[in-house]
Amino acid sequence: MRYQDGYKDQKRRELLKAAGAAAKKKGFAATGVDALAEAAGVTSGAVYAHFGSKAGLLDAVIVNEMERSRARWSRNPERSVETWAAEEVARYLSRAHIDHPESGCLMPALAADVARAAAPTRQVFEDQLKQAQREIAERLGEKDKAWQFLSQIVGAMVLARAVVSDDVQDEILAASRDAVTG
Repeated sequence: MRYQDGYKDQKRRELLKAAGAAAKKKGFAATGVDALAEAAGVTSGAVYAHFGSKAGLLDAVIVNEMERSRARWSRNPERSVETWAAEEVARYLSRAHIDHPESGCLMPALAADVARAAAPTRQVFEDQLKQAQREIAERLGEKDKAWQFLSQIVGAMVLARAVVSDDVQDEILAASRDAVTG
């Protein structure tokens, strides 16, 4: 069967988007290839055809999701550093981001999975993280401030998602917003 031009690329993009959302919601290690494929409306064979393995899919998800995050962070380059930081922190450290990990950032959702992955996958993550850090450093004007910014917001989201109480989640988010923008 011959597919229309662009069909395979479109299916790959759909698979990356759906697999990224499913993995961020349930964890990559805890989600089987069949479930990741089903989320995209394809067979598990399509996963292997596009990515070679589940690890290959994780690598592609990391790149795709980090590119999406960097695209969000690079919007409105004319904003002042203070305005940019306040807006990004408010968006990131939000109730919506706690409640809907599938539509949020890869880092707080999958960093633990990546930490347990093989070295090549961790290298893909490191390369993407360093690129994000460089882009944020350009915005903030300093390399160390970019690491501090990323560590604070990602760490706060990990902690906020890990606790049960809405009150404690709100305290973590508020304290972290103050630490980053205060």
